[in-house]
Amino acid sequence: MYQPPHFREDRLEVMHDLIEAHPLGLLITADPSGPVADPVPFLIDRTSGEAGTLRAHLSRANPQARADRDGLPCLVVFQGAQAYITPSWYETKRETGKVVPTWNYVIVQARGTLRIRDDAAWLGRQIRDLTLRHEAPRAEPWAVDDAPEAFVAAQVRGIVGIEIEIASIDGKWKVSQNRPMADREGVAQGLAGEPDGEAMRTLVRRRGGLDQG
Repeated sequence: MYQPPHFREDRLEVMHDLIEAHPLGLLITADPSGPVADPVPFLIDRTSGEAGTLRAHLSRANPQARADRDGLPCLVVFQGAQAYITPSWYETKRETGKVVPTWNYVIVQARGTLRIRDDAAWLGRQIRDLTLRHEAPRAEPWAVDDAPEAFVAAQVRGIVGIEIEIASIDGKWKVSQNRPMADREGVAQGLAGEPDGEAMRTLVRRRGGLDQG
């Protein structure tokens, strides 16, 4: 991933936070037939390995779940907030006109080795942990054990687990830090009027030095 220094994010806890906030990662592997990519909801275990471990499951029919994929290098991409940035928001446009559009985004890329996990106990823990992670905030959370035991067992037989100890991880927060302060302020103001612009506006203000503290 192209990494200009002003966009680089190296803090492991910040990258882990993004994975937890945006857990649908794009799992990418490649073999002689070419690359394969699948969107997969992941859990991050921050305490396993130096940079954490990603855990998920796939349909048994998915080519990335085949036993011959065990041991392949893989890349998982997690996408955070993103937004088109028009030059019309820049003070520089009014001063010189020397501006172009761009795209702001937040992204984390994790690399490691794909490990296939195909035992019922591991899979049982995985689906319960994943369900708890996303159901816990709900007023009436659903639990795996709410479904009939035989039904759950049949569903588990149809999936395969994957585990990826992160060997390297890179974060990129491209949120207008390279622009003059007046341009950053213009971007933050412009995003306030955009659908779904609030998350990026907050990042521009925080990372651009517009908010104190």
